[in-house]
Formats: sequence, C-alpha cells, structure tokens
Amino acid sequence: MIQKARNTYLEYPRTFWVLMGGNLVDNLGGAMLFPFFSLYVTKHFNVGLTEAGIVFSIFAVTSIFGSIIGGALADKFGRKVLVLGGLVFSATSSIAMALVNDLNVFYMLAAVVGFLGNFAGPAHQAMIADILPERQHADGYGIQRVVHNLAVTIGPAVGGFLASTSFLLLFITDAVTSLITAAILYKHLPETKPESTEEEKEQSLAQSFAGYGKVIRDWVFTAFIVSSILMWVVYMQMNSTLPVFMNELHGFDPIYFGWLMTINAGMVVLFQFWITRRIADRPPLIMMAFGTIFYMIGFGMYGFVFGFPMFILAMVILTIGEMIVTPVAQALVARLAPEHMRGRYMAVSQFSWSIPFAIGPLLAGRVYDLYDPNWVWYGSIIISFMAIIAYLGLHTRAAERVKAAEVPLEPHPSPAD
Repeated sequence: MIQKARNTYLEYPRTFWVLMGGNLVDNLGGAMLFPFFSLYVTKHFNVGLTEAGIVFSIFAVTSIFGSIIGGALADKFGRKVLVLGGLVFSATSSIAMALVNDLNVFYMLAAVVGFLGNFAGPAHQAMIADILPERQHADGYGIQRVVHNLAVTIGPAVGGFLASTSFLLLFITDAVTSLITAAILYKHLPETKPESTEEEKEQSLAQSFAGYGKVIRDWVFTAFIVSSILMWVVYMQMNSTLPVFMNELHGFDPIYFGWLMTINAGMVVLFQFWITRRIADRPPLIMMAFGTIFYMIGFGMYGFVFGFPMFILAMVILTIGEMIVTPVAQALVARLAPEHMRGRYMAVSQFSWSIPFAIGPLLAGRVYDLYDPNWVWYGSIIISFMAIIAYLGLHTRAAERVKAAEVPLEPHPSPAD
C-alpha cells in the first residue's frame, strides 16, 4: 500500500501537491468552523434559525458576484495573487465576525465576506487545470475532494472542542489556518496562469469582464450549468432538509445525522480516487447522468424507507453518485473552457452550486412546512430525472464540441502503471 501511495504521489507534479497541502490546511480551518456557525449566530445574537438562514443566503447570493469578478481577475492578473488575497481576507473576516455584536452589522459583514471570500474560488479551480495535463483533470479534482473530506472528518471534532471552550478561539483558529496556508503557498506555489498572447495582454480589464458574454453564449456550457443546477438543488437537501426530517418525522437524535455525514466523508476519502480512476476516460455527460441516477435513488429513498439501516443505505447510494458527478463536472468545465478563459468559465460554473445553495433549502422548506414533507424526496426524484435527461441530451453536442476544439484525450494510465 505504501508503494502504491508513493507511485500515485509521483504521478503528479510537486506544484499540485503544494496546492493540495494548502487546501488541506485551509479546509481544516473551515471544517472546524462551518458546522458550528449556525449555533454561533443563534447563541451570540440570541436569535432563531431563521436569522442564521438569512446569513447563509447572504453568503450564497454575494458569493455569486464575488466569483464573477474573481474569475475575470484570475484570467487578467493571474491565479496566485487571487488565492493569496482570498486567504488573507478569510483570516481578517474570521476575526471580524467574532468581534461583531450587532446582528444588522453582522448581516452587512456577511455580505462583504460572501462577496470577497469567493474571489479566489475560480482561481483555485483553474490552477488544477493549469498544473495537470487533461488526462489527469478528473483525478486532480477527485484528489481535491479527498483532501476536502479528509478535513471534514477531522475538523468538526476539533471545532467542537474549541467551540465548547470559546467561540472566539474557534474563529481565531480558522484565521490562523488561513494565514498558515497563505504562507505555504506564497513560498512554494508558482504562478500557473498560461502565457498570454500579445492580443490578450493588450486587453483592458473591462474587455476581460466583457469576455463573460462569450461564456454565456457558449450554449453547450450554459446548458450544462443549467442541468447541473437541477442536480445540485437535489444534493443541497442533504445538509439542510435531511437532518430536520430525520429528527422531526423519524425521531432520530441529531447524532444519527452526524454518523451519516461521517459515512459520507469517509467513503469519499477511501474510494473517491479509486472511482475517479475508473471513469476518467468515459464520456463525461454519460457519467454525469449515471451519477445522478444514484442521487435519484438515494435521495428518493428517504421518502419511502424507515429505520436507520435504510437511511445508511440511502446515504451510501447517494455518496456513490457524489463521487461520480463532482470530479467529472469540474473536469468537463476545464475541457470546455478555452485555456485563456479558465478563470471566467470556472466562475460561471460556480453558479451550478451557488444558486441551489441560495434557493434549494428555501424551496424545500416551503414544501416541508406546507405539504407532506415526503414530497421533498418525491420532488428530488422528479428533478433528478430531469437532470438525467438533460445530461443525456447534451452528450452528443458536448462530444462534438471537444472534438471540434481539437482537445485530444490521452489514454489514462491504468492503476498498475
């Protein structure tokens, strides 16, 4: 196993592992803070979950605009400066949020944090595509997910200990991890932005932003994003509706939902790379449809099953879908994006989850409160089916698009290579 891990490590350039190491430290800080953020808002400001939900909606909406600006800046000025700036701002904002005592001021701060905090998102995604050859894109995004979920398996336990001592200590720790990550990447991570042509160098910042018009007119890409919005609306129910549904309708203690999340993260850590290796050379839209079938079955099961073992089975099924669709989606965006526009394509691709993050829990909440709560899961079946049909309908045109762009796919090395 050690030799196999060493061989895997040697397949990727040092720059990639530096980026992943930085991601691990930064994600660890976020994983310590995020699970307790709603608790902090409700306790610190003595308000209910509605106010905490407003904060998350502010984050989601403003992050859309932040990613748009960040994507254009990443293509114009480079990836590294955006990544480092995002980390420093993250550290500053963590301390600021810990010191604010007025909820209205906190709302305004949340808008600023959501706006500036996602500046670096497109740059992070573009860096992976910059560093790795195309045949390794899906693997690279799969490894990124493993790193994220490894942090998720460790972070909440550490965060719970810190939160029980002091919420201020929790925010300070998050800030420190961001600054440590910034120091690591500043010293060891080179700029990865591809060399610009003379025409691109002469483009003004306004022209760089105008490039978003070309992204939107790329109908194959735009249709893929709309299809993915449907898929992510379903996925968002895992962290919003499911814990309430389990507690109120099935009587499960919240700790049971925590166990489901541990199963989800643990599966990704153990099996994500193995799965990605075996689907990397298959048609991406077919794989997106295939993975969404697992979502349709897994999320749909919650509307029909009883007993915690069946809830575990549903989580296992939908996690398999998650391990298929997420790295494939990110790799496909990198393949569809012209090299000099990766930042902007990555920015627009984030709409596929930021829009569901903003509206998915709200729509499900209305269904849950006004109708039979099981219709959240029945609706998940319907929406998943719509996404599956959309992905299958796009398959042929996307394949033609890749071929027309003359982006040859190198054969992926087998696990034994």
